[in-house]
Amino acid sequence: MGAYFIWGFLPVYFNLLKAVPPLEVVSHRVVWSVLLLLVMLWLRQRLAALREALTTARMLVPMVGSALLIGANWLIYIWAVTNGHIAAASLGYFLNPLLNVLLGFLFLKERLTRLQGFAVALAGVGVAILATGALEALWISLSLALTFGFYGLIRKVAPVGPMVGLASETIILLPAALAALWWWSHTATGHFGTLGPVTDALLIAGGVVTAVPLLLFASAARRMRYATIGLIQYIGPTIQFLLAIFLYREALTTTHLVTFPLIWAGLVIYSWDAWRQSRLVQELPA
Repeated sequence: MGAYFIWGFLPVYFNLLKAVPPLEVVSHRVVWSVLLLLVMLWLRQRLAALREALTTARMLVPMVGSALLIGANWLIYIWAVTNGHIAAASLGYFLNPLLNVLLGFLFLKERLTRLQGFAVALAGVGVAILATGALEALWISLSLALTFGFYGLIRKVAPVGPMVGLASETIILLPAALAALWWWSHTATGHFGTLGPVTDALLIAGGVVTAVPLLLFASAARRMRYATIGLIQYIGPTIQFLLAIFLYREALTTTHLVTFPLIWAGLVIYSWDAWRQSRLVQELPA
């Protein structure tokens, strides 16, 4: 829930960086995240684990895949937010929980109760209605859902801990990020140091903004059913959508007014049944 609340308010942060191109923002996110994570791993005496993750094929291969997925996800999301498509971005993360349920079913053999299946179907109807009203920007939504859905799946099954995994991903992306920042500096087209101390501070803060929610998410993904994580995720896009409507004045349609009750009804039903099932398990005799 902490991860999704932080992600929910990210449009505010990225809109403060509207003057900086999305690729440059992503490059700064990578560089400052690496520095922050290396310090954290050093303090926790986990640098040896990081070295192992980057030199062992069974760890490195999934980390390369997850690095490419999360890098693409960041770039698409920042572009969407800074170009007035926050509602379309939020739809991507409304689609993502349903994709998580599908991925959990196909790859992790997770099963739903009938009531949970009904809840997911109810939410799916809401998302389908929302999607029909946003066809022109549907590529944004689908790209965000697919990249983050498969990213989460890899992070759940990869034999790498949350902090070491995130450090591995950002280090894999680091050469490209440094090369891009060097080029912008060399050609005097970069924005770091040219737009004032506030913008510089926001770019540096990208390390914290990136690392903290991803660490929370990765920790949860290894401990919870993937389908359950998917349904909790509705917190983030709901906050984003409300920001799009009430803060950034994107259009609110009848479709949206029909959709949200369906999605939240599905979330409430699923959560209640998951809680009921856990109580039944706890009450079983040892």
